Amino acid sequence: MRARQDAVEETRLAITEATMRLHERVGPRATTVSAVAEEAGVTRLTVYRHFPTDDALVVACSAHWRELHPRPDPSAWALVRDPVVRLRGALSETYQWAVTAAPMMAMIHRDVEVMPSFVGEYLAADELHRVAVLAVGFRARGPAARRLRAALAHALRLSTWQSLCADGGLTDAEATDVMVGAVLASVPRSG
Repeated sequence: MRARQDAVEETRLAITEATMRLHERVGPRATTVSAVAEEAGVTRLTVYRHFPTDDALVVACSAHWRELHPRPDPSAWALVRDPVVRLRGALSETYQWAVTAAPMMAMIHRDVEVMPSFVGEYLAADELHRVAVLAVGFRARGPAARRLRAALAHALRLSTWQSLCADGGLTDAEATDVMVGAVLASVPRSG
């Protein structure tokens, strides 16, 4: 009985990891059940037996990928009282994470409109939460708060890291300095 359960779990993991590899290599838009089955070394029927819906497969793939590539935790950031120190640490952690996360996340962002709606909703809510944690303590109101939120969201995005580091050749530390400066320029100086 245990051997059968282990075999089921191994097959499920093989399918999940095959999906993950395909999402990273060709993107969700081009990932088909046939391609997943071939990549995993199983039949299409086996894929459907383990994951009867696209949603179920995406949930398993996302959970497994996040376990392998944990994103920095904003609850730890919230413990840092100084907003500039908090921002610097958050960006440093985020850019370090981006080094290994970029191949997958670039494909997910590119193809998000063809994925189950919960993926886009999760990404948007996650960004809002991260921005809210980082905005605390800047005391920006009205238009300054809008500029601050926009600057923080931009600083946290994978596309910003790609532009500055992957394409622009900056180190993560240099990119952090640039984006801390941009965020600080978005809010009035306290005096």
